[in-house]
Amino acid sequence: MTVLVAGASGATGRLLVDILLGHGRRVRAIVRSPARLPASLREHPRLSIVHADLLDLDEEAMARHVEDCTAIVSCLGHNPTLRGLFGPPRRLVTEATSRLCEAVRRCRPERPVRFVLMNTAGNRNRGIAEPVALGERLAVGLIRLLLPPHRDNEDAAAWLQAWFGPGDTAIEWVVVRPDSLTDADRVTAYDVHPSPIRSAIFDPGHTSRINVAHFIGELLADDLAWRRWALRMPVVYDSGAK
Repeated sequence: MTVLVAGASGATGRLLVDILLGHGRRVRAIVRSPARLPASLREHPRLSIVHADLLDLDEEAMARHVEDCTAIVSCLGHNPTLRGLFGPPRRLVTEATSRLCEAVRRCRPERPVRFVLMNTAGNRNRGIAEPVALGERLAVGLIRLLLPPHRDNEDAAAWLQAWFGPGDTAIEWVVVRPDSLTDADRVTAYDVHPSPIRSAIFDPGHTSRINVAHFIGELLADDLAWRRWALRMPVVYDSGAK
């Protein structure tokens, strides 16, 4: 079983690759800068590295990279710099998600490929009409106008919901929504909820990157966990987050 990871050189992506390799998985990482991966990962015999900008790959190359994968994880995001927040590509997450999924569909897999999209607790699940207080609705609307990455995350999740519903033969997805991301050196207790239990704007919790990576690893390793969350948008919080 091979898992393709987009954004593998990022802060969460590196942790996820390490966890997947620890589970005995073969991992294919598409990265622009392989040197950003720790040497211990780059030299791992079950890790294959595709040195490329994902959005620069043509349809044939994209199909070749996804063809034998049973799962795909996107940990892509925008760097918290002026260029990362406001420069191109403004639709990085949405375009990568659509291109990866369309490549899977062209390959006509024998069973649906599991697609995990790392997103944000600030993006509500429109598929179940999550209630949002007026103040937060207004604040998110302003963020959507001022910060292109937020709109990109919303559009990526909405694209999956619109194109891949129950019974689809190509893709089955989970959108994982952590709250404010933090760094930690080990997995700790965390809670997973179908919807946010606090305001991501006015009462945010926090979620360590390693806990996000661990949850995604469990989704791909445990069929029961996958069936529980398939076609849903679970929210992950560190236990006891204040």
